[in-house]
Amino acid sequence: MADYVIYRTIVREDADRGRSAELTRLGVATVAEAHARRGLFDAGIRSLATGMAAAGPAVTVEMPAGDNLMLHAAIELLRPGDMLVVTTWPRSSTHGVFGDLLAEACRWRRISGVVLDAGVRDVAAIRALGLPVWARTVHAGGALKHEGGRVNVPVTAGGAAVGPGDFVLADDDGVVCVPRRDVDAVIRRGAARAAREEETRTRLRAGALSLDLSNLRPVLEQEGVRYVDAPYGE
Repeated sequence: MADYVIYRTIVREDADRGRSAELTRLGVATVAEAHARRGLFDAGIRSLATGMAAAGPAVTVEMPAGDNLMLHAAIELLRPGDMLVVTTWPRSSTHGVFGDLLAEACRWRRISGVVLDAGVRDVAAIRALGLPVWARTVHAGGALKHEGGRVNVPVTAGGAAVGPGDFVLADDDGVVCVPRRDVDAVIRRGAARAAREEETRTRLRAGALSLDLSNLRPVLEQEGVRYVDAPYGE
């Protein structure tokens, strides 16, 4: 018999709301750099609407492709601020396993957002609802509700490892996972990086060149790049 299981709880802490807010402020690109470019989901996982950003502890779902029984079971376990992260086996599902009714249930529970390594449907209704959702594809074909799976276990979604309670951040740049044990250090490094970038932005607005600010002229020289003070072909 398959090891079908639902773990009812994940690690949540009082400080998680502040952590999620800081991750969202920093954004996926900065957080990914601060985490040594680890934890990024592949580029196929995209937001349903631009301008959306969400972060929070992951409630994970692993279910058979084309069947969303376990997704329905996971809804009961969601708490405000959570990120629902869904993946399928033995392959990524193209079925629309998440639609407007499940979105309504998630919205009522005031979760931060949903990340699906699978398909979504009822896109217009979900956009109107305002629930932040990231998915691999859009497809009208629905899902069965016959097979078991696992909830709140370690999963791989979008090529990234996600443990229950790990922090998942998503915005227009994509999705990244930061293990709970690393999140505070990543936030500190991300904040320092953001401060440096703001200083650089100020200098760029004053006319400085990124080539000089990043000390890239020696790299051009090392690579043998030539400057020619004439139009091409002369």
